[in-house]
Amino acid sequence: MPRRKADVLPFRPFAEDAGVQTFADFSIENGTRRIALHGSLDITRDRAGLKRARELKGLFEAIAAALEGEDLPEAVPDEPEVSEPVRNPFA
Repeated sequence: MPRRKADVLPFRPFAEDAGVQTFADFSIENGTRRIALHGSLDITRDRAGLKRARELKGLFEAIAAALEGEDLPEAVPDEPEVSEPVRNPFA
């Protein structure tokens, strides 16, 4: 999955299924149906921690704004991944 640095392109929630926003060991995977959060992130009590907290706040505000601007269903159904059958090379 392609990775983008936080300062390269703006994160547009639910706009694509390929974008990933990364902060240290914490990833936010964009999707058209859901946004997945993975990893861990330390918010330290210093200027770097404040910067990181503000960046995360901006991301979550963008996610909330995208959701608030839509007519949302009660829940998104969990759909299993569809995989293509693989031809057996030994058959």
